[in-house]
Amino acid sequence: MAVAPLLALLLLFLSGPRRCSAAAAANSTSSPSSSPRPAPLVPALFVIGDSTADVGTNNYLGTLARADREPYGRDFDTHRPTGRFSNGRIPVDYIGNKAGLRGLLSILVQRHYIDGLCAAERLGLPFVPPYLEQNMRTGTADVGLTNIDGMIQGVNYASAAAGIISSSGSELGMHVSLTQQVQQVEDTYEQLSLALGEAAVANLFRRSVFFVSIGSNDFIHYYLRNVSGVQMRYLPWEFNQLLVSTMRQEIKNLYDINVRKVILMGLPPVGCAPHFLEEYGSQTGECIDYINNVVIEFNYALRHMSSEFISQHPDSMISYCDTFEGSVDILNNREHYGFVTTTDACCGLGKYGGLIMCVLPQMACSDASSHVWWDEFHPTEAVNHILADNVWSSQHTKMCYPLDLQQMVKLKL
Repeated sequence: MAVAPLLALLLLFLSGPRRCSAAAAANSTSSPSSSPRPAPLVPALFVIGDSTADVGTNNYLGTLARADREPYGRDFDTHRPTGRFSNGRIPVDYIGNKAGLRGLLSILVQRHYIDGLCAAERLGLPFVPPYLEQNMRTGTADVGLTNIDGMIQGVNYASAAAGIISSSGSELGMHVSLTQQVQQVEDTYEQLSLALGEAAVANLFRRSVFFVSIGSNDFIHYYLRNVSGVQMRYLPWEFNQLLVSTMRQEIKNLYDINVRKVILMGLPPVGCAPHFLEEYGSQTGECIDYINNVVIEFNYALRHMSSEFISQHPDSMISYCDTFEGSVDILNNREHYGFVTTTDACCGLGKYGGLIMCVLPQMACSDASSHVWWDEFHPTEAVNHILADNVWSSQHTKMCYPLDLQQMVKLKL
């Protein structure tokens, strides 16, 4: 399709809601109700991160950090492994649904700009796809309708084992670091601009939400392992400043391509993960204070940076979401949330299931919903759902500052 018609489609999307035609609705195989679904609160969701947000990027890479085998995904919508490091959904899956996100073409379908697919739209929307999947499918050189249809609703760039520092996690094999992911976002901006025009894409990015969740691997696979003697060169606070300085630069790079709404996730209590409970010899399941204290310092610096950034760029909003705070609330109130254990991984071997990673279905417990931890590092779908609720509306406990996502999407920047 030519550039002009695509631009016209985008302008129609921005102009206001319309209904599917009676003829299209009559051909629908969905529910009898002909009322259109509510308009999305934002046009797209773009995701940057590590295994906390990866939905299949690493399936296309030569790496040990892959979740494309059972029992991963056993409780997901498809009951198959997808590349998500959980038994089911991860936070971005819930957040996308809550925000009412849907692709541009799906919206146009709903509004009867493309009648023939109206029924398909009512079957539900796909999750935001991995960037590498899009490019494997269509080729990066193709900027036609097929390619942008896969990107216009958002793209997930997250890669398991990735860190803020490019070499973090490299012992596991290939990954896409923070800097490389931001470069991919810039490539997406260019691809969409060629198809839709830069003004339209600038408006799209300005109104969309960017979700950033990365940093754990800089400790798990770099600082705590003392790679290249890093602990001799940097005290924990100095290392944290290095990480946050790098993060700030990448956020500024996103700002320069019109990104204005960012959810910036802090790190979880890494010292409570089954892997470190086993490695550090926790006797009764007590968390490893040394690790958690380093993480708390990082989170403090990250929150300070985000506040400083929006004071310097008042036409932007970065909401820092304290994953540590939300996770500790779950750990301290496990019975309230319906969890039986806060220390043992559902899938793993050794004490706390933290000695060997989850590699076989036979290693998994029967009911993951009773566990906080799915494997040696990652939470279960049940925890992901709670955290997503907090990011969206502070439903269980306040995590996001200054605004939760529900408040952010209402901002006119």
